[in-house]
Amino acid sequence: MGDAPIGYQSIDFSSLSAWTRDDDHAAAFRAFLNSCRKHAVANTVTGAPPCAEALAMGSDLDAGAARNFFESHFTLYCLNKSSTQPSFVTGYYEPELRGARTWGGRFRIPVYGLPNDLASVVPDLYRASYNDRVTGMRMNVDELVPYFTREEIEAGALAGRGLELLYVEDMVELFYIQVQGSGLVHLEDGSRVRLTYAGKNGHPYTSIGKLLIERGEVAAEAMSMDAVKAWLHADRRRGRALMAENKSYVFFRELDAEEGRDGPLGAEGVPLTPERSLAVDPSVIPLGSPILVVADNLSNSGDQHFVRLMIAQDVGSAIKGVGRGDIFWGTGEAAGAIAGRTRHLAWFFLLLPNR
Repeated sequence: MGDAPIGYQSIDFSSLSAWTRDDDHAAAFRAFLNSCRKHAVANTVTGAPPCAEALAMGSDLDAGAARNFFESHFTLYCLNKSSTQPSFVTGYYEPELRGARTWGGRFRIPVYGLPNDLASVVPDLYRASYNDRVTGMRMNVDELVPYFTREEIEAGALAGRGLELLYVEDMVELFYIQVQGSGLVHLEDGSRVRLTYAGKNGHPYTSIGKLLIERGEVAAEAMSMDAVKAWLHADRRRGRALMAENKSYVFFRELDAEEGRDGPLGAEGVPLTPERSLAVDPSVIPLGSPILVVADNLSNSGDQHFVRLMIAQDVGSAIKGVGRGDIFWGTGEAAGAIAGRTRHLAWFFLLLPNR
C-alpha cells in the first residue's frame, strides 16, 4: 500500500457508506480519463499505473465497472483529522457575457491578455500559498517594482499596448470572470469566445464579499454572489472603489475552437466537468487525484446531500490548505446561482494509487 501521507487516515471503501451514495462513478471515471490523457507520459499521480489501466479501458464503462476500477487501483484516505475539523467547499462556474472584438458602442471595457513585462516570482500553480504577498513584478528603470494594481490597470496603465483581446460592457461582469477564472463571451455576429486564465498581476486576492460582511453591508447569512453583484450595481462609484480593494487582476487567453470545445480549462489543462472537477491546493493534493466530496444541505438536484467522486483539476487564489475545495458547477446563469451560494462544511476522502 505504501506510506500514508502525514495526518491522513486510511479507511476501507466498504466501511464508508458515502462511497456507494454516488450512483455514477462512471462520470467521475470520464473526468479522470481527461486528466490521464493530458498526463499519460508524465511521472505524476495521473501517470501512474491506474492511468495506464484507465486509458486501456476507454470511456464506455458503466457505473459498476467504474466503481470497481477505483476500488481496485486506489486506497482511500480521510483528509479530516477529527469530527470537529470538517473541510469547507465553495463553488465556481463559467460566466456568460456579451462582448465585441472592437471598442465602441456599449463595449468599451477591455479584457487584457498577459503582458510580456510581468515577471512572476513564484510558480503560478501554487499562487494560493503566496497570497499574502506580492508575487508579480515589472522592471521600472533599473529596479523591480510590484506590478500594476487593479486600480492602476483600470485607470489605463496597460492601454495602447495591444493587449486587448475583447471588449465587454460591464466592469462588474469582467470582475467576475476574473474571480471565476474563465468566461464564455457571445459576440454580436453570433460567434462565441471562450476565455481562460493566463496569469495574474501577482497582488494578493481579497474577497470583496468578506469585506462587505465585515463592514456590515451584507449579513453573513445573506451573502451570495447575487447579493454582492446587487451591491456593486446599486452605486457604480462605490462599487468600483470596492472592487479596487481587490488589487489582484487576472489576464486571459482565448481558446481556439478545439481547446474550448468541451468547456473551460482548469489549471491541469483539461476541460472542467460540472460537479466532477474540483479546485484544490496542489501543494497538498496532487492534481489528477480522485476525491470523494460529501456535503450536507448542498445539492443541485432533489435531495439535500452532495456526494460526488470528483477529480482535482484546478486551483484558485483562495483555495489554500488540505481542508479547502472549490466545486465547478458548469456554465451560465443556473450554474452561477448555485456556485454563488455554495459555502458548506464538507468531508474529503482522497484516493491515492496503491503503491
